[in-house]
Amino acid sequence: MASIGHFISNQQVAGTSSLAKDVFNPSTGEISAQVALAGTQEVDQAVAAAKAAWPAWSKTPALRRVRILDKFKTILWDRLDELARVVSLEHGKTFDDAQGEVTRGLEVVEFATGMPHLLKGEFSENVGTGVDSHMVRQALGVVAGITPFNFPAMVPMWMFPVALATGNCFILKPSERDPSAPMLIAELLKEAGLPDGVFNVVNGDKVAVDALLEHPDVKAISFVGSTPIAQYIHQKGTANGKRVQALGGAKNHMVIMPDADLDMAANALMGAAYGSAGERCMAISVAVPVTDSVADALVEKLVPKIEALKVGPSLEQGMEMGPLVTGEHLAKVTSYIDKGVEEGAKLVVDGRTFKKPQGHEDGFFIGGSLFDHAEPDMTISKEEIFGPVLTMIRRNSYQDAVELIHGHQYANGVSIFTRDGDVARSFSEEIEVGMVGVNVPIPVPMAFYSFGGWKASLFGDHHMHGMEGVRFYTRMKTTTSRWPTGMRADAQFSMPTLG
Repeated sequence: MASIGHFISNQQVAGTSSLAKDVFNPSTGEISAQVALAGTQEVDQAVAAAKAAWPAWSKTPALRRVRILDKFKTILWDRLDELARVVSLEHGKTFDDAQGEVTRGLEVVEFATGMPHLLKGEFSENVGTGVDSHMVRQALGVVAGITPFNFPAMVPMWMFPVALATGNCFILKPSERDPSAPMLIAELLKEAGLPDGVFNVVNGDKVAVDALLEHPDVKAISFVGSTPIAQYIHQKGTANGKRVQALGGAKNHMVIMPDADLDMAANALMGAAYGSAGERCMAISVAVPVTDSVADALVEKLVPKIEALKVGPSLEQGMEMGPLVTGEHLAKVTSYIDKGVEEGAKLVVDGRTFKKPQGHEDGFFIGGSLFDHAEPDMTISKEEIFGPVLTMIRRNSYQDAVELIHGHQYANGVSIFTRDGDVARSFSEEIEVGMVGVNVPIPVPMAFYSFGGWKASLFGDHHMHGMEGVRFYTRMKTTTSRWPTGMRADAQFSMPTLG
């Protein structure tokens, strides 16, 4: 059985802790590897390596830094399928979906290769008599990223390319459920020529997380995961003087107006609700049809599509949905379906009855589920299920739909399907959600924009990647200078005006 350790200073490190956790192949239910869980000693080792590397890396011209990232990008394009296969095997998403994940991550690498332009400062001549001012952005130092299981390649690439390009050294603490993709990424960065200590991977659980949050040499923490953990990361990190961006949970709604193209809306819901088995923070998990007639027509279109979903082993060609990541998570998703039935929602399609593929009876499979006639106070309407469960909440008017969304604790992503430009424009302006789609089911911004929600979906002041990422991983320094030539520099005791 494979053993997965850590990656510190460009070397695979076994670690000193005797603790380890099983890694599964979700399609078979078999244990495929064991990953070492770091203690404080491994975290201290990684931080020390990053701290030692930072002076030289931060002083390396930005153009040279991004040339290494550009080489990494080329290597990863050539080996995209290899990384996608690793993701698919440990996470359970289909191979096509895993390829898409890696591609979206690579877009952030492409964005980061333009960092020399983005790091240009500002200069003002003669702000006062013989006085000039200039502003620059400088790296923070050692920064860390804590990433979730659902995107083991893409979410780390939301973070480290921008962090490295701006001159920081990075420590990644990935999910212990699917650690192989981050370890492969570390090897590819080494192959691209990244110096020792600039990028490190420490596998682990809460012990490693707390060690990073408490370490005085870690200047900033990026996190993506559930809201309770995001709130914990933000509170503990900021209490220890760190800059923190913590992206939390989501319950994304899609409003379907009476004038919408219902075939387009139904197809969009299929991909947005059941793609990646619903294990996406941008998954559409609540459909909000406006009027009963729209709801009835939508259900009629969705049911045969859900029942025909091709669910099977992640690497098998033609599959539309793979298994969930672990047996534990399968039990959690199943319990939400049980709860929906108990609380009185109408279960139109029951994914619990899905018959597992022959030869994969121990895999963590479940079919797609659809609830109708749900109410906002039901558990399935309030909580993030993170599985292939679509809940339908009917509303009588556009304004009722908006009020429903505004009443939810999460505000990550939202979408509206309509042909009415006035409605679409009003929705985009007034909806209190961080990412909005108009006839687009999953409005994930491109890499040169920034990703993040509002309310309980984000803790901290900065969204991820794009210019928000540049701002997060840098701090401003302004220098004001005078070079006197024949001027008498008398002492001044009043507030200087530089006139």
